[in-house]
Amino acid sequence: MSGDGAPLFLQVKEAGKSVLECLGREFEDHPGRRVVEGQRIMQAASDVFLGWTEDEASGRYFYVRHLKNRRLGTIGELVEERALGSYARLCGRTLARAHARSADPAVLAGYMGKSDVMDDALASFALAYAQRTQRDYDRLLAAKHPATKRR
Repeated sequence: MSGDGAPLFLQVKEAGKSVLECLGREFEDHPGRRVVEGQRIMQAASDVFLGWTEDEASGRYFYVRHLKNRRLGTIGELVEERALGSYARLCGRTLARAHARSADPAVLAGYMGKSDVMDDALASFALAYAQRTQRDYDRLLAAKHPATKRR
């Protein structure tokens, strides 16, 4: 319980291997630690309960965080109130800010260089991701409202 009597909940989530592990041993580490350290870099205000652990018996890795009630409502309520666009923009800006804090701008600029290669790669990825999202959404609608089959 918190000092004012409100319940505190800790969430324990399993942390999987990094997709970078296939690139070499330098990317192998405790998956929970990797997640926690990444969150600490990207969060404007850190969670004092954020940490990592493992179950030695099963060899599974976890991270722990404070589970908060954000009181934002559901996505369905946001859609019904036509606020989804504003919510998505806010999420995008928040994520961009967090990622901007996660690396040294000079290092990134040096990595990207002065050509259009990085811009083209990001644009190609964004278009492919948008197409994938549209296909996923179409499949969701089809599953939710299956067409009546003729016999």
